Amino acid sequence: MTGTAFVFPGQGSQRLGMGRHLLAQRPDLLDTYYRVADDHLGIPLSRLSWHGPARDLDDPVVAQPAILLASLATLEVLRGRGIEPDAVAGHGLGEYAALVAAEVLEWTDALSLVRLRGELTATVADRVQGATVAVLGLDRAAVARLCAAAATATGRAVEITGDNGPGQTVVSGEAEAVTAVMGAARAAGAARVAALKPGGPFHSRLLRGVEAEFTEALISTDFREPRIPLVSSVTGTRVTTAAEAVVALRGQLTSPVRWNQAVRTLDACGTHRFVEVGSGLVLGGLIRRITPGARVHATHTARQLGLTADAFTAAATGV
Repeated sequence: MTGTAFVFPGQGSQRLGMGRHLLAQRPDLLDTYYRVADDHLGIPLSRLSWHGPARDLDDPVVAQPAILLASLATLEVLRGRGIEPDAVAGHGLGEYAALVAAEVLEWTDALSLVRLRGELTATVADRVQGATVAVLGLDRAAVARLCAAAATATGRAVEITGDNGPGQTVVSGEAEAVTAVMGAARAAGAARVAALKPGGPFHSRLLRGVEAEFTEALISTDFREPRIPLVSSVTGTRVTTAAEAVVALRGQLTSPVRWNQAVRTLDACGTHRFVEVGSGLVLGGLIRRITPGARVHATHTARQLGLTADAFTAAATGV
């Protein structure tokens, strides 16, 4: 595994207008992706992505397929410019786009799974008053101790649900316990403690109640062997078979996102260039912290997409 990795953002990267800049270069995407997605899901996903309202776009039922669609349309534009990945990975929800890029899933099947994923996580968020926060400046072990203390003190569930890189940890759970962790983290000297939106208990054990229904959907979906190297953010390691992909997606509901390890795995295998494919901008910053010196490219605006395409053209021609 060497060369370029395409990395795909997860929930939280949604923003009004995302993906609309792609149509100026590829008007055909309106018919081949956006209208197909609208019909497939039975909701005006393209209108909500481009025009909102913002409160609807923050709903996991809308946000999750909207983020996936923006990533897939961007992937199509990059491939149309002759830019192909040597490996792929996705942050949480972004793993579905990575599976499509690796030809493990058909894109409409991925869209259906993501829509169900959004619906199931929303049912838990409606039932449980949950929250998600990012803690910066404390190591993972210290944050784990704060979570354990908060859970004991409040009698509520809270746990680490994301390892995004050195000193960048995500915590999710019931709001009372998460609030306790926030206060304790600030007292312990955290550089920053920030609430994330949406604030449900994502990637936590509180989602165990919906695992069975989601597993049934996974089993009834056609998965194929990866055509290019694929690294899972569930395990932080390579996914080499269709069966492993199913296991990873099942575990993703209740397992922490191991983005730190996923990027290190890509780096150890010779990846030297990363392209964040879709509406996000956060992964590039995380990658620079994990692997200083890595070349990172963005695609979330027309300008950034153009700069990325130009950089690959220059590299190919030796300019």
